[in-house]
Amino acid sequence: MGFGSYDESEQRHQNRDEEDGEDKAVNVHEHTHEGEMTVETGASTDDLLGQLQDIKDSKAADE
Repeated sequence: MGFGSYDESEQRHQNRDEEDGEDKAVNVHEHTHEGEMTVETGASTDDLLGQLQDIKDSKAADE
């Protein structure tokens, strides 16, 4: 296949989809959920900040 070529079977599938005549609207509220989410890590803020600093230090050492 040269530059600009395409798979003819794929072209046929695209034409068939257009010929359905069915408008396919997107429902943006299909997966909308109400409620709260909480995460319990079991680690204190100081522990998490320490882990973050360790990550930053290891990245700086790699460079």
